[in-house]
Amino acid sequence: MFSLNFLALIDGDTLRRAAISHALSSRGIHVEPFESIAELIDHWPRSGLILAYDDGRAIPALIEHMGGRGDWLPVIGFAAHPNPKRIVDAILAGAVDYLAWPFDDAELAETLKTASERADGAGNVKLREARARSRVDRLTRREREVLSCVANGLSSRMIGEKLAISHRTVEIHRANMLTKIGAHHTSEAIRVAIEASLVE
Repeated sequence: MFSLNFLALIDGDTLRRAAISHALSSRGIHVEPFESIAELIDHWPRSGLILAYDDGRAIPALIEHMGGRGDWLPVIGFAAHPNPKRIVDAILAGAVDYLAWPFDDAELAETLKTASERADGAGNVKLREARARSRVDRLTRREREVLSCVANGLSSRMIGEKLAISHRTVEIHRANMLTKIGAHHTSEAIRVAIEASLVE
């Protein structure tokens, strides 16, 4: 369960990390500051929220790590004067919200409240998506194409025609794909494809 009483702060900038820690502590929030994702992973919290400086790599790396763990904590990204594309990229990667540094007190309070409300629902969706993408990443390009075709309702014959390969080759790729993603049947593979956003 999400708790507003604990916040893991990831920021490589020492002065900014100290300023944010002080600002949040004054609100009664217990802040654990970390210099990097690797440091946080070594001391992974059981609950709470992650406030991560967005360098373009941190948020996708956090979501991927949580997908591998099967454990979700809501992530809020932040940066100094972020441009709209940077914010969109972070939200698409899995952040539940985004802040511009320096934080406005009212905006910070609202963002923390919103993250609390979204934590469970968004977490389940993002965790399933991260797990599915992790499974799909094991596939070769051709196996991924076959999975996408299967999820879009194509038969083996139709897949063969679309990809210009034989029916037998489709079956081999299909069997390999099922094994690699750990799916026991086609319906499970389709669910993974949907969660990984492979369905057109």
